Amino acid sequence: MNPFVNRMIRAARLEAGLYEEVEADKGAMGQAMGVVVLSSLAAGIGVVTTQGFSGILLGTIAALVGWYVWAFLTYFIGTRMLPESGTHADQGELLRTIGFSSSPGLIRVLGIIPFLRGIVFFAASVWMLVAMVIAVRQALDYESTLRAVGVCVIGWLIQMLLLALVFAIFGGMPQPA
Repeated sequence: MNPFVNRMIRAARLEAGLYEEVEADKGAMGQAMGVVVLSSLAAGIGVVTTQGFSGILLGTIAALVGWYVWAFLTYFIGTRMLPESGTHADQGELLRTIGFSSSPGLIRVLGIIPFLRGIVFFAASVWMLVAMVIAVRQALDYESTLRAVGVCVIGWLIQMLLLALVFAIFGGMPQPA
């Protein structure tokens, strides 16, 4: 099996060892970005019937920017505000692990089936959040999963506030699918 595909499957299976592996592999940045792009494309395809083809392009760009912003926020919150005694990480480690935590988002392609869209997107969101918590716990060398949850939630809230501000300044909020 292709090593990239194998890594995505292991990430979706929530294997903590995979997140340790990509944290240490400085050459995995392109793969992590690829996961984010593929997950974003899957979401775009999943809503193409309501958002059109421009939603795929805009969604992919927004996901890449969101990935970077969330990784930066997670890095800052996790290493500066809520570190544990053994916490050490750099932004690259978080970008790689958080990128792979987007692997479960590939199922969003099934959202193209209208009666499944809501269920698929909800399931993907929960699955991706759980993967993100594992990725953060591993990348920041946390003993506490609860601390990783806190870092993810705080980062997500700040990111949502920033997105709301951007949409308020440059245009309305996109309509949910």
